[in-house]
Parts: sequence; structure tokens; C-alpha cells
Amino acid sequence: MKPSELLREALAPHLSTTAQTALDGALAEVAGGVSSVRFGTLLAGLSRHIKSRPLELGEAVVERGLELVPDWSIERWSTLETGRVVLILGRSDLASEAAAQALEDAFKFADEGETCALAKSLPLLPAPERFVWRAGECCRSNMRTVFESTACDSPYAARYFDDVAWKQTVIKALFVGAPLWRVRGLDGRLDEDLARMALDLVDERRSAGRPIPPDLWLCLGGFAGERAERALEDELQGAGARQRAAVGLAFARRGESARAADLAATEDHPIAARILRAAAEGRIDQELHRALEDPSLVAAHA
Repeated sequence: MKPSELLREALAPHLSTTAQTALDGALAEVAGGVSSVRFGTLLAGLSRHIKSRPLELGEAVVERGLELVPDWSIERWSTLETGRVVLILGRSDLASEAAAQALEDAFKFADEGETCALAKSLPLLPAPERFVWRAGECCRSNMRTVFESTACDSPYAARYFDDVAWKQTVIKALFVGAPLWRVRGLDGRLDEDLARMALDLVDERRSAGRPIPPDLWLCLGGFAGERAERALEDELQGAGARQRAAVGLAFARRGESARAADLAATEDHPIAARILRAAAEGRIDQELHRALEDPSLVAAHA
């Protein structure tokens, strides 16, 4: 199965007969070859037929997506952007220079929703590195939706961004409040410099009396030595359950599983205790941070 086939299968139950007919007609057009202007018109016009709603996928469908494209998740996609990505992938000339130009033109004139769909399509395109500049522009966007469509739930940034662009993307995620655990490939591109940048941000926020995003500690890995140790210990002073769980996970990611176990032993919040136990037992990948979005932890942290 191709990603486009999975997307069409996931989208089909959400389409009325009229919407399916409109999508099929647009697909027939782009498959036969259309101008850049017509391509952009078809992409925009799908909003008249497909309403934007959550896809509401089952776990099995999400897992199939991850099997097709590692680090690619459609868990949070909408029906409209799925239809648009299906249309993009329906071009028969995607590897051509003409298609690259058509996509670039579409980016130039797209509204927010169209831009999100275009960004989501990037890791699925032939020779996706052709679009690295455009992806970088999306990650510099002031629109969080556009940023997340490029940086989160996608392998694109980790695979194709150079060192500077990658680190800017990670730190930007912290500034805009995008969940850092969803920046796929983070664990594979940690280094001393990124840890230093994260700790500089810790110092800035503490000086300004602002809280530290719990997922910032994902940037440390095993780097930054004593400075990281001090920052983590300082964070525990007066910390809530969510902060304690995040710090315990950071200790475990540094190879200090015993410290996470100690925190688990005294933790009275059941979700935080579960996270700490998992970290102490060796579950230290960035995905574990998903559990920190539990509503009871978020409410306690607010």
C-alpha cells in the first residue's frame, strides 16, 4: 500500500457522494496534467466539498502509516487537508520539474489551510529534499498550525534540515508551544550544542520568572554535564506532578534511572508515578512525553 492509498481509504468514510465525486473529478484532472494555476484552483476548491473535521482514525490505521513511512503520523489530520494531500499525490508527474514548480506556486498563493496540507505532503513526495527551503519557511512561520504541519508528526525536518535549521526548529517549537515530543527524530539528533541552547532558554525563562516547558528537558539527552544536573535539580524545587515526571524522565535519559525510581517512589500523582516508573525501567524515548498531556497533569501544572 502507498501512503496515498492509505489516505484515500481513511478519508472515504467521511465523504458524501457529492464530495467523493468532486475529489474524483479533481484527481482525474491532475492525473491528466494541469497548469500551475489550475492545480492551485483545484487544491483551494476542495473546501467547497470537504468540510474540515478530524479524521478520527483508529490506532491500527495510524500504525499502518508509521509502517509505510517511519515517523509519519496522520493521527491529527483533518478531512480537508487529507483530501488536499490525496490530490497533491494524485499528480502523475510528481518527480518532474513542472510539478515542483506547481507546488512552489501553490505554496506562494496558499491560505493557511492549504499551506498546512502542502507542508504535510512534503515527506511523501519524490526527492523531498527539493523542498527543504520551503519547509524551512514553514517552520519560520508565525502560524503555529503551519509550523506544526511541517515540524510535527513528520520525518521531514529530522531527515532533511541541516544542523542550523534543525536546531532553530526545535527551539522554535518551545517558543510557540508545539509539543516537542511530536518533532519526530528528535532523539536521533541530540547533541551538546542543542542541550546548551535549551539550557540557555531555561536561564532566560527563570530570569523572567516564566515557567519551563516540561518537554524542554527532552533536548538534554546525555549532554551538558553538571549544568544540566543543576538545572534539573533546581526544577524539582516546588515542582508540580507534571514537572516532576518530566524531570524524572530527563534524569533517566541521562542514564540516571535510579533518580527516576526515587522520584517514582515518592510521587502521589498516579499518572506522574506511572511515567516515572516507566522511565526508571528504561522507557526513555521521546514518545513517553505523550503521557504528560494527560488532562489531570496539565491541570495540575497550570
